[in-house]
Amino acid sequence: MTQTPTHQPSATDEATARFTVPAKHPMVTVLGSGDALLRVIEQAFPATDIHVRGNEIRATGDEAEVRLVQRLFDEMMLVLRTGQPLTEDAVERSIAMLRGSGDEDASPAQVLTQNILSNRGKTIRPKTLNQKRYVDAIDQHTVVFGIGPAGTGKTYLAMAKAVQALQSKQVNRIILTRPAVEAGERLGFLPGTLYEKIDPYLRPLYDALHDMLDPDSIPRLLSAGTIEVAPLAYMRGRTLNDAFIILDEAQNTNPEQMKMFLTRLGFESKIVITGDVTQVDLPGGTVSGLRQVQEILDGVDDVHFSRLTTQDVVRHKLVGRIVDAYDRYDVRIGK
Repeated sequence: MTQTPTHQPSATDEATARFTVPAKHPMVTVLGSGDALLRVIEQAFPATDIHVRGNEIRATGDEAEVRLVQRLFDEMMLVLRTGQPLTEDAVERSIAMLRGSGDEDASPAQVLTQNILSNRGKTIRPKTLNQKRYVDAIDQHTVVFGIGPAGTGKTYLAMAKAVQALQSKQVNRIILTRPAVEAGERLGFLPGTLYEKIDPYLRPLYDALHDMLDPDSIPRLLSAGTIEVAPLAYMRGRTLNDAFIILDEAQNTNPEQMKMFLTRLGFESKIVITGDVTQVDLPGGTVSGLRQVQEILDGVDDVHFSRLTTQDVVRHKLVGRIVDAYDRYDVRIGK
């Protein structure tokens, strides 16, 4: 796409940028069916006049806003060049990244086209800049903490990276664990076999696996021990070599459990710990191991803390607003 930013003299010193879309990209791929993508852009930049004529797009308005529109169309074209279609969600997320990153080198196209895993026609990839940084940190560090509210993809992306590592033979097995706080981690009083007892607490991990692997292969991988899903209590006393290990819902560990888990790390292994420090279900007075470990391991080499926010929520848009509303309520009542 060619760009010709120019300044139009006026009382407000407006700027104008022109973009020419290459003929190989039909305008509908840039503007969306029924101009749906164009409407998203116009709503995001209400003070900027955006006009389309033929294969040329012109934006006029405040210089900073026009510069953002210019970067947005650049990024949209980079996505299209990969063969990936643009969606309203992708455009909205690109705008949010450009507005919120404060990083001139931040590229929404790099985020939206970074494929982690593909299965049955579905591709798993980061959708926000913080998610990309989280995924990159998993590649670069041995121990990574993913901390943030519900819906930010902490566990889902970690599991996708685990499956990717298994399929590329970087590790020989995947170990998924979470504390079964509601059952006191004792589980003995619950009816049924061990797996029937722990199933309610581990079901979210199974659900994610079914998105990432052929469902018929999962029982075989579980029975062979290639994938292990177990409550945190069953990690005690073990050394976990050549494994990708994920601890989910880590805010519900106490300090002793967190130390126990971290010291299970063996050779050629990687650990990802996920949790939301605002959703602690521990008995009153019990310190959350996830809250404490941030102070203990701060600055330790090869340990990384990735922090996600409501801006990284990738569930229904309302989820982010609900989380924000609860945060405001907690501040109001002094919680």
